[in-house]
Amino acid sequence: MTGPMQPAPQDGCAPAEPVRDVPLRVAIVGGGPAGLMAAERIARAPPSAVRVDLYDAMPSVGRKFLLAGKGGLNITHAEPFEQFCTRYSAAQDRVRPLLEAFGPEALRAWVHALGVSTFVGTSGRVFPDEMKAAPLLRAWLHRLRSAGVGFHMRHRWTGWNAEGLPTFETPAGPVAVHADALVLALGGGSWPRLGSDGAWVQPLAARGVPVAPLRPANCGFDVGWSTHFAERFAGHPLKAVVLSFTDGEGCTQRRQGECVVTATGVEGSLVYAFSAALRDAIEATGSARIELDLAPGRSVDALRGALARPRGRQSVGRFLRAATGLDGVKAGLLHEVLPREAFADPGRLAAAIKALPLTLVSARPLAEAISTAGGVRFDALDARGMLRALPGVFCTGEMLDWEAPTGGYLLTACMASGRDTGDGVLAWLGLRPDAMR
Repeated sequence: MTGPMQPAPQDGCAPAEPVRDVPLRVAIVGGGPAGLMAAERIARAPPSAVRVDLYDAMPSVGRKFLLAGKGGLNITHAEPFEQFCTRYSAAQDRVRPLLEAFGPEALRAWVHALGVSTFVGTSGRVFPDEMKAAPLLRAWLHRLRSAGVGFHMRHRWTGWNAEGLPTFETPAGPVAVHADALVLALGGGSWPRLGSDGAWVQPLAARGVPVAPLRPANCGFDVGWSTHFAERFAGHPLKAVVLSFTDGEGCTQRRQGECVVTATGVEGSLVYAFSAALRDAIEATGSARIELDLAPGRSVDALRGALARPRGRQSVGRFLRAATGLDGVKAGLLHEVLPREAFADPGRLAAAIKALPLTLVSARPLAEAISTAGGVRFDALDARGMLRALPGVFCTGEMLDWEAPTGGYLLTACMASGRDTGDGVLAWLGLRPDAMR
């Protein structure tokens, strides 16, 4: 990074320049949870010391946050901390220090301090009592504005000009702003209509910042249904099924839940829980095989016995429903996958009901995913979260190379990352913690 971003003197060293008579300026790009949390931490410094301005391409901040809250804002998860950390898989060693400083319990306390009560659902997920994101966001923005944070909407970051100043495309035309530190909190690439389009990859890569390719996370997968099955069952939920997947190392994972049949394959919470492993398997071998237990409450022997009874004049569908309780989309799946002769073989049919194989051939496009894997590599950052290649520039949140399943893990890590970045900016600017409010 060239231009105005220069490090503040370290503690115990004489300043290289006379003391400024204007506050240091921090520009934060991105009004999602990570960017807002970074703004909150930086704004805790005295107003005379630092001015915080937040820029976002959208007409208002927190749009993805509000969208996530439409079905009930899942803030975090109430499981034991050690188990919580494992949800970040390959990146857990990098994410864990962030969570130790601001983990699930600290996040709930922070929410409560904003006047929003929470509860733990039966699945361990934590929600606001009202199940809505808007009250929390309103209280948060009020706190930030009261702390002096300035908000600049419809400002799309475009990189830097020749002088090293951050540049933005605005309704009034291109503008450049002075900043003593720049925080990039631009999200991944999975929500282009809400501003998270991954356009930041090129300008960072062009300046020598190592970026792992952006890939879909918490995503659906293509199977390649027949036209008949897709037209009849697209949009139908698969309730109370167990999904099993065995990876290349022979490790089998099983989980019960729900998913949805789509026009091209499957998606939904149960599939998202396996999406990282399934995506990696497809990238490695060209496909991934899963198995669905369509009747978790019944043994294969019980099913075989029921299916071995005389069918009489009943149709195959009616007999299957009477013997196993399966109809609708579950029965449709059996007909889609199995050859006709399998329905006359009680043992084969029972085994299929307990372990119906589906071959997934591709992940859905990044723009359809819930979140993004890949991003700025952790080794591109110093201990403060600052880019080694661009002094004074910080990256945070979903821009970084980590991923997590749904269930509050994404939001928790984004908030923790933003908090850590904010503290890193203060350290870079030479603002001591004891000077903070």
